[in-house]
Amino acid sequence: MRASQFFVSTLKEAPSDAEVISHQLMVRAGLIKRLAGGIYTYMPMGLRVIRKVERIVREEMERAGAIELLMPVVQPAELWQESERWVKYGPELLRFKDRHQRDFVIQPTSEEVITDIGRKELRSYKQLPVNFYHIQTKFRDEIRPRFGVMRGREFTMKDAYTFDRDVAGLQISYQKMYDAYSAVFMRIGLAYRAVAADTGSIGGSGSHEFHVLADSGEDALAFCPTSGFAANVEMAEALAPSGVRAAPSQVLERVGTPGKAKCEEVAEYLGIDLKQTVKSIVLASDAEGGPKIWLLLVRGDHQMNEIKVRKLPGLGEFRFASEPEIIEWFGTPPGYLGPLGTRRPVELLVDRSVAAMSDFVTGANATGYHLRGVNWGRDLPEPAVADLRDVVAGDPSPDGQGTLELCRGIEVGHIFQLGTLYSEKLNATYLDETGRAQFFQMGCYGIGITRTVGAAIEQNYDERGISWPVAIAPFEVVICPVGAGKSEAVREAANVLYDELRSVGVDVILDDRDERPGVMFADWELIGVPVRVTVGERGLKDGTVELQPRAGGRSAPVEAVPKDALAPRVVGLLRELRKL
Repeated sequence: MRASQFFVSTLKEAPSDAEVISHQLMVRAGLIKRLAGGIYTYMPMGLRVIRKVERIVREEMERAGAIELLMPVVQPAELWQESERWVKYGPELLRFKDRHQRDFVIQPTSEEVITDIGRKELRSYKQLPVNFYHIQTKFRDEIRPRFGVMRGREFTMKDAYTFDRDVAGLQISYQKMYDAYSAVFMRIGLAYRAVAADTGSIGGSGSHEFHVLADSGEDALAFCPTSGFAANVEMAEALAPSGVRAAPSQVLERVGTPGKAKCEEVAEYLGIDLKQTVKSIVLASDAEGGPKIWLLLVRGDHQMNEIKVRKLPGLGEFRFASEPEIIEWFGTPPGYLGPLGTRRPVELLVDRSVAAMSDFVTGANATGYHLRGVNWGRDLPEPAVADLRDVVAGDPSPDGQGTLELCRGIEVGHIFQLGTLYSEKLNATYLDETGRAQFFQMGCYGIGITRTVGAAIEQNYDERGISWPVAIAPFEVVICPVGAGKSEAVREAANVLYDELRSVGVDVILDDRDERPGVMFADWELIGVPVRVTVGERGLKDGTVELQPRAGGRSAPVEAVPKDALAPRVVGLLRELRKL
């Protein structure tokens, strides 16, 4: 490819609405152009990256035995009504009517359509297992699209779906896809981690997320470096403290805490450790006779985990109680709430760490006051206990083989064991050896293609721009002829080298735009091409050209390479870079 025949469009400044580095650099490097909120045109440079990600994904899907098809973007509402997700999915599902007033959706995912294919096309156990996948445009009507392609409304995703006859078969298919996803991200060249995760709106019995590790990641991940345990924080179990709870050593007393509504403020005012305070969280579950009010207690330095709480009996559809409800049940606004002396009975549920506490501080249900020296068994009956919180660094690993550490990650892939969740709702069955109808055991597996591009940038950039992994760079090599407009020797040498590199399979672009060296170098450092070859009159007099890897920008080592030996040296350098 020659730059004069391509489209290179870079910017010195990022738009003001670009919040994260990947968004800033994708716009500045000319990879994307904003059309509307969360909707982008993928420009030629960006599309080359996307196609390379897709190629790796396709190769690994086919290696895992998956078969490609293509399901439509527009789906009839009837299928979503059958699965009961027409209502459950929420406002992110873009619904519309056609000219005949029939309801349709713009698909955010394709479980319903693939299950419909399964019930119509897969009739016998002899056809199983089967794995279908496609790479397709998706749309989710995010309330606040942000971070460029990281949380856009329109995006490209690869989703695959397996059909098996039993749970054992599903687990085999699931492991194959787990291995395929691991291969995809290793081939791309990303530092990633697979973690146990919640199934969310997709549903099913188990799932794993694949995260690209980056400080800018929205998700907190917990892992044990000594055992290999890894999970999203929302799924990592917080174990009960070991040992016996200490006996009470303080008398129960009411203390004034004027204007101190937060645990941090109370701890500082009373001169105690934040870990001796207890945080009160009031939830409500609606019922025919009126709301049921729950009081959840977590330690002052911990955070409630909503995913865990929603899995508890009676709290699947909880909401946070309103201030009028809180005043009605506790007699005071939030900030001074506690389990002792509530105005009306509440359902009390405490975290494991709180159940192990003694002599703790909690609200007194009176504005400006807290209770000190509160103890279970003496001042309060032994409570109902559950795991209610996020794990923190230093917690014991749930597998009992070390302690947890935390890192940030960007979710780029998610795999699910759906089981019969969709096959039962859509009555999708096959006939077994005895001629009896059985529901399919299904799996669902997604990779965010465009999101992976953004995540790769979040992990690979410097002050000069993007530093792509070789496998997905828009071009592997750029040739920059210095002074080509004035030197026929430079032009001729650049063209010869360009042809030689192409002949050995290198994805190379020749910058023949007749730009100044500073402009050329800055553009390609911003775009992030992994290797630059500089051709100049001075080097040609010695029969050499300059070879420089992108990693490290201008601080990267420059190698003078004999012009006639460039092609094999570039191939070797690209091979070395792929191993990094």
